[in-house]
Amino acid sequence: MGHTIAALVAKARSGDLKAFEALMAQFRSPFGRYAWQMLGSREEAEEVVQDTFLRAYRGLAGCREPERFGAWAFRILVNRCRSSRKVLLRRDRFRTADPDQLESLSVPHPEEDLELRETIDQALALLPPVQREAFLLKHVEGFSYEEIAEVTGAGVPALKMRVLRACEALRVSLQGELHE
Repeated sequence: MGHTIAALVAKARSGDLKAFEALMAQFRSPFGRYAWQMLGSREEAEEVVQDTFLRAYRGLAGCREPERFGAWAFRILVNRCRSSRKVLLRRDRFRTADPDQLESLSVPHPEEDLELRETIDQALALLPPVQREAFLLKHVEGFSYEEIAEVTGAGVPALKMRVLRACEALRVSLQGELHE
């Protein structure tokens, strides 16, 4: 299906479920990866991603720039992760870094060492949520600071500081772990 994002959104708005399924297929992996990293639970991440797609489908008329559907839907995902995280914290669940869960939600990278991946996941889990969110959107999902500002509602200077602090914290954490 060689359609552009905007064409798929237009078809989905007119009721073409196959077009929306194509949008979901394109964004499922990055959405799942981000949700898992923010929530630490495969089940919770899958639920949040499904809820995001449902909300996106119901709100397609509100997507003013169809060619930017990904950023628009990512904003929904970020908000759903924030809400879900609050619920998880209220339930006093503990976050665990389970590489099997991450593997099933992200594109596999066979060249990566599993122990290193676990160490990085654990270091990410220790970051404050706003720093982890900014770091993941910038360095894992490849968003520009302007796109992150649009998705999160935070200002660009604040986001740059969050990413900088996350990088510093990760550097310190990983240097300690890798030199043990």
